[in-house]
Amino acid sequence: MLELAILGFLYETPLHGYELRKRLTALTGHVKPVAEGTLYPAIKRLEKAGLLARATEPGSVAAPRHVLTPTEAGRQDLRRRLAEPDPRDISDENRWFTLLAFLRHLDDPAAQSAVLRRRLAFLEEPASFFYDGDRPLPAEELDDPFRRGILTIARATSRTELAWLHETIASLEE
Repeated sequence: MLELAILGFLYETPLHGYELRKRLTALTGHVKPVAEGTLYPAIKRLEKAGLLARATEPGSVAAPRHVLTPTEAGRQDLRRRLAEPDPRDISDENRWFTLLAFLRHLDDPAAQSAVLRRRLAFLEEPASFFYDGDRPLPAEELDDPFRRGILTIARATSRTELAWLHETIASLEE
């Protein structure tokens, strides 16, 4: 997801590493802060794969800055990653939010709708965080107020997301 987010932010505008890290942290930092030791190797991998280009610009106060931009191959790779997300990108909420943050760069409404439909199908499957054998337990069957709280909050969040998905899919398919 880090590579997707890097390509997504750079698709919008060229950035130097520090600014890119700030934007990544704003998107995912509450879940998993982006360390320099993670970001810069990912940038190097993307450069080595021909997906990013680096240009040197004079710094405003100090040393020159290295500004990153996606290559045409990088732009195509981002659109491919958006159109063909991994199943974990659909099922994991944090990965889903990262994908959703850049889905607008997939400029085909039918392709956007197809991704949203995958998330919709996932959310419509019966599930719970707690089970009795293979049977998902609803909040009403739990005595533990904390576990009941988890399921109550998850249900409310899912209802809101389902309503948004139905509305957005309908809008994209008009």
